[in-house]
Amino acid sequence: MTKILLAAALVLILGTLAFAASADNGKRLFVKDGCYQCHGYQGQGGAAGAKLAPRPIVLAALTAYVRHPSGQMPPYTSKVLSDADLADIHAYLSSIPAPPSAKSIPLLNQ
Repeated sequence: MTKILLAAALVLILGTLAFAASADNGKRLFVKDGCYQCHGYQGQGGAAGAKLAPRPIVLAALTAYVRHPSGQMPPYTSKVLSDADLADIHAYLSSIPAPPSAKSIPLLNQ
């Protein structure tokens, strides 16, 4: 029983580390490939690009859109961004926390 619990704990720890590595690589790719130029460094969106974070769309939808976008966004083929790269970018966008609610900011509640 102890071996099973130890193995389960190890899987959880390794899974968490793998997610962190993917999110870190995703952040690097988000900047390297210029996503931030339209979507902002935190995926907050702007005049040229949609809001991507927090709570990004599901990976399959993100991948489909990046491959065949509408509007002014250029397509990113798998030669430019692999599916694994997009998964890492999605992990990065998923790791961005939501901003605090306005009610939790004292200055805004005076």
